[in-house]
Amino acid sequence: MHGLPTATPANVGLCPERTQRIVQVLQRDVDRGRLPGASVLIARRGRVVLDAAVGRLDPARDTAMGTDAIFRIYSMTKPIVSVAAMMLVEQGRLLLDDPVGRYIPGFLQQQVAVPGPHGVALVPAHRPSTVQDLLRHTAGLTYEFTGNGHVNALYAQAGLVNRQQTNAELCDRLAALPLAHQPGTAWAYSRATDVLGRVIEVITGQPLGAFLRETILQPLGMHETAFFVPPTQHHRIAEAFEQDPDGGAPMPMHDPREVPALEMGGGGLMSTAHDYARFLQCLLGGGELEGQRLLSPHTLAFMTADHLGRAIAIDNALLPPGHSFGLGFAVRTAAGEAPVPGSVGTYHWSGIGGTHFFVDPALEMFAIFMAQAPNQRIHYRSVMRGLVYGAVVG
Repeated sequence: MHGLPTATPANVGLCPERTQRIVQVLQRDVDRGRLPGASVLIARRGRVVLDAAVGRLDPARDTAMGTDAIFRIYSMTKPIVSVAAMMLVEQGRLLLDDPVGRYIPGFLQQQVAVPGPHGVALVPAHRPSTVQDLLRHTAGLTYEFTGNGHVNALYAQAGLVNRQQTNAELCDRLAALPLAHQPGTAWAYSRATDVLGRVIEVITGQPLGAFLRETILQPLGMHETAFFVPPTQHHRIAEAFEQDPDGGAPMPMHDPREVPALEMGGGGLMSTAHDYARFLQCLLGGGELEGQRLLSPHTLAFMTADHLGRAIAIDNALLPPGHSFGLGFAVRTAAGEAPVPGSVGTYHWSGIGGTHFFVDPALEMFAIFMAQAPNQRIHYRSVMRGLVYGAVVG
């Protein structure tokens, strides 16, 4: 269980009927075969007001989805690792303007791939990438699946998804590849948080999973969040449709039953809605939960500020209009502009497997949606925003 206080929707300014509508809409999509199953949790003013599950845990088995289901959260790993890095900043063990090469020497002499009329030229990086660049995705790195450029293709050929390599080996491979952009010039969603995980390992002398467990997961009571699922809990793993009902290429999802050598800071964790709710309540509480303080409120405010400004180019659907990026989170900078509701200052992120969350400090509210529905993730991000904000009446 999440172990957080609970309340009825009406007691914290949500309409009961509109709150229940969230479950009804998701159940409708389960009934029509669009969604395999989902878990949803909403909290406001420190109290959980909705904790529900619909559909099946695994479309291949007739087992109901439970609120304790375990999901591949993919990039929702990034905020947890970003908080871990900022804890090291608060301890004076890490500086945001430290060059990444101070911890991973391969990043000291990087080159940038520049397309031209006669092919791609490699030019020296104007400056080294920094830890801040890693946190805000301006280090010049990319992902193999975010485009069809020269560097994306090199990533795809480099064996970066091999879960039997270590974080150190992954970063050696990454450092040997050219950058897609000059550091500090463009926001490009990337493997930067994977590199950040390795930086944490170098500073602490611990494997990333051990450090996260010791400093965040155990203190917050997130006992079911890890880089693999133990055999006794395999029956709780949520699975996706074999073929997405909306079409699109099937996305191969990693097997959480295997113990990976790669504890990938950008996307390797498994978790539950209940565990992640404890993490978000800690953030909404200014960095503290039940007497366990991870960060100061000032550090959290700094993490959820705009770290891109006007000088850094943004051309990516992951950051819709009216949004920028902080240190580990997308951040809403305008009440309008975006095609989904939300207060200025709301921060969010999601996972490619179908999970997402948002935290709205102005309304003292957060919401979590967990599903294994890769090709439907963008649809449900928008649907959930409309449903949740439609339930807020006070």
